[in-house]
Amino acid sequence: MATEKPHAKGRVKPGDTTQSVGMEQIAARGVNVKALVEKLIDAAGAEFTTYYYYTILRMYLAGKEDYKEICEDARLEDRAHFELITPRIYELGGSLPRDIRVFADRSSCPDAYLPEEPTAANILEVLLEAERCAIRTWNEVCDMTAGKDPRTYDMAARILNEEIEHEAWFIELLSMERDGVVRPSGHFRRGTPGEAPYSKNTAFYNP
Repeated sequence: MATEKPHAKGRVKPGDTTQSVGMEQIAARGVNVKALVEKLIDAAGAEFTTYYYYTILRMYLAGKEDYKEICEDARLEDRAHFELITPRIYELGGSLPRDIRVFADRSSCPDAYLPEEPTAANILEVLLEAERCAIRTWNEVCDMTAGKDPRTYDMAARILNEEIEHEAWFIELLSMERDGVVRPSGHFRRGTPGEAPYSKNTAFYNP
């Protein structure tokens, strides 16, 4: 008669619903799960509030329909980022704040306020700096998870790819609008608004 093998030290026992093997494994590889969850909540707050503020910024780009389209792509893709990473927060034992005001206040990036003088150039500068903050945030998440937490790293890398593209778009547009300087980028209009080719389509990023 086969005997049940003893469990390795720290291993989640069969039927134990109080623990997660997924969390156990990344912790064993050196991830500070609690710190990662806090970082992800802050990053999710930034994506959510940026989506809100970009809605307002887009409205004030009236008459600049090409700028409006690109702002819309970034706006919808930031919402896609929020929706992509939020389930991972709960998988890791975390949760979003119950109070949306608390959630917004702990965003990892400053609020992308409509400037007092809402010219196209000023709005593009706000958009640009918001994307730069996002790039820094998701690079930090990648650094925390590289080689240790493949699932979170995969998600963060997909988001980072799009944030880097967003920065390139706004550098290109701001250079032309404010300085009259052509700074070519690899940007092409998305096939559909907010297409999110990396964070929604695994064919574009397959580690």
